[in-house]
Amino acid sequence: MSMDNLIRIIEKDQVKEVPEFRPGDTVRVYVKFKEGNKERTQAFEGIVISLRGSGVGKTFTVRRIGANGIGVERIFPLYAPIIEKIEVVRRGKVRRAKLYYLRNIRGKVKIKERR
Repeated sequence: MSMDNLIRIIEKDQVKEVPEFRPGDTVRVYVKFKEGNKERTQAFEGIVISLRGSGVGKTFTVRRIGANGIGVERIFPLYAPIIEKIEVVRRGKVRRAKLYYLRNIRGKVKIKERR
């Protein structure tokens, strides 16, 4: 058995079911936190501004406007065990793969809805 086949077998065990989403979509990511001996879930909702990587190492960046109009970005590994689930709230229609230009826009961002 070659090393490449071994890596594919291990990666297949790591991959879990996630909904299909693209940059421009608004998603709600439920993240598990461990505080002391308690475990709780926190939702992070925002616009997907980038998808990068492939296979088990695939990541996505979500941006939202937090308190006082400050932008907050989080990079999530797609198949991380800390992610409980991902919900697609709204499908956005954009013409770019990376929406880094949203960082320069102040306030709320309007993205047309995809049909």
